[in-house]
Amino acid sequence: MLKSLLPDATRFLFFTGKGGVGKTTLSSATAVGLARRGHRVLLVSTDPASNLSEVLATPIGAEPRPVEGVDGLDALDIDPDAAASAYRDRVVGPYRGVLPDTVVANIDEQLSGACTVEIAAFDEFTALLGNPEATAGYDHVVFDTAPTGHTLRLLSLPGAWTGYLDTNTAGVTCIGPMSGLTQAHDRYRIALATLADPTATTLVLVTRPEAAALEEAERARSELADIGVGNQHLIVNGLFDGGSNDPTAQVLALRHADAMADMPTGLSTLRRDTLPLLAVSPIGADALAGVLEGRSIGGGGSDTTTFGGATTSLAVIADTVAARRRGLVMTMGKGGVGKTTVAAALAVELARRGLPVTLSTTDPAAHLTGALAGDEPLPETLIVERIDPHAATAAYTSEVLADAGAGLDAGGLAVLEEDLRSPCTAEIAVFRTFAATVASASDRIVVLDTAPTGHTLLLLDAAQSYQREIERHQDDSSDDVTMLLQRLRDPEYTTLLLVTLPEPTPVHEAAALQDDLARADIRPAAWVANQTLTVTGTRDPILSERARHEQRWLADMLDRHEQLAVVPWQPVPPTGADALADLVGQAERVVTADVA
Repeated sequence: MLKSLLPDATRFLFFTGKGGVGKTTLSSATAVGLARRGHRVLLVSTDPASNLSEVLATPIGAEPRPVEGVDGLDALDIDPDAAASAYRDRVVGPYRGVLPDTVVANIDEQLSGACTVEIAAFDEFTALLGNPEATAGYDHVVFDTAPTGHTLRLLSLPGAWTGYLDTNTAGVTCIGPMSGLTQAHDRYRIALATLADPTATTLVLVTRPEAAALEEAERARSELADIGVGNQHLIVNGLFDGGSNDPTAQVLALRHADAMADMPTGLSTLRRDTLPLLAVSPIGADALAGVLEGRSIGGGGSDTTTFGGATTSLAVIADTVAARRRGLVMTMGKGGVGKTTVAAALAVELARRGLPVTLSTTDPAAHLTGALAGDEPLPETLIVERIDPHAATAAYTSEVLADAGAGLDAGGLAVLEEDLRSPCTAEIAVFRTFAATVASASDRIVVLDTAPTGHTLLLLDAAQSYQREIERHQDDSSDDVTMLLQRLRDPEYTTLLLVTLPEPTPVHEAAALQDDLARADIRPAAWVANQTLTVTGTRDPILSERARHEQRWLADMLDRHEQLAVVPWQPVPPTGADALADLVGQAERVVTADVA
């Protein structure tokens, strides 16, 4: 139960944590709980991959709407695309018909990138946090934020932009004229002060009772404290204590108990609530109210569909890539579904076949190190890299200063240096490195573990929107950028895997991602259903009920894509070369022996 969060709730509550830990469920449950105590509550999603409408069983839009069945509760989604469109209109509108068309077109181009989407969403976020009038009718504002890496950036933006605006005098950045931001300078100052005020704001860290999730929560705790957000509360969600003689249940209960016993010291000092593992995903107000009491309400519908088969496996995917001896393998999907594990398993298996393989990641959280940790050596043909935002930004900044800064007088150089101090520069730098990594698959196998869905879409969108920004510096990355979308669209070059869990929200988000990719003429090679209990044979009441509900979602995946690999739930998280390579073989045995 949430014994200590609700009674002492501050006006602003931010829910954050590793993807897939239950932030949306718990933020929604908290909002329902506060409203049913007689408070006026606004629930806001700042996640680019929001699923508030699904969890609340109520249509949610860009303006506050009442939540069905809960008096006093309104909810809204901050739609990044809509926010970006409004932001562009606000910035460019005053110049249309005043400046030459070529100048306006240049401003439009600078405002077309993914950086603008983030800034526009940030602008909407601070409008709620930094403008008291915007939320004057509510006792509490509950934010359902994006996965940790995005959240850390979002929460640090008030400080980053405030500092930047304090020193920027030229009004020139990668987003064009600064008018769209400078008009709200005072609001950003208020937002930063509110985040750091323990009487106004509580940062709720949501985690699972698993080592990786707890480590991620500790990283978030430390970094958030460093930017002044010190009033933090920990929720450990999905704790399973067993209670049956089922082998799977006993292993899972022991794993959870060990993780809790080894909780990082910093987390152990926080106020803490724990919630048990539920048999079904809570949908709707009554079910969410039950979450606060640690009980399931309703079955979320009858999941009677029987899953009848799978048409591929990780082993078959590895065979296909190995036969080409080059090309890109990308894992994509909602945070927390196992993209890193699947990417690492394929990379190790391919390298063990003697093929030259590079394993890299664009994920700000960068979990590759943990996945590869083990006593056995990695294959000699495997190179492990990471697209490091700090290193990429430093390299990009140096190159631009050497190129575009050559021959500038002191005043011009000062303007360029101010331009490069913009928070957008990091996005451009990471994108350029991403394009170069994709290009390197021309003569070897590159396995790329991508960031959670929202961030990945920003990178893919950037293939067109950042092209001119990079090409204006005439560096060697221009060809990589020009060819990026063509490479991603080529099924002989790119093997794109949508990794998900057999649960409603991850499947729906994977389906939405597949639709988004289709609009860019990019088609996944296969779906991967990870951590499936269905094939474990568990008889534990809670776990077998969860397995029963998986059947519907496995069948749903096959309806959406003819290629589906099923990976079983692992008693021990696969880390190290041997365990990762064995995961590929296990997935094949599951397909041929259990569900074919």
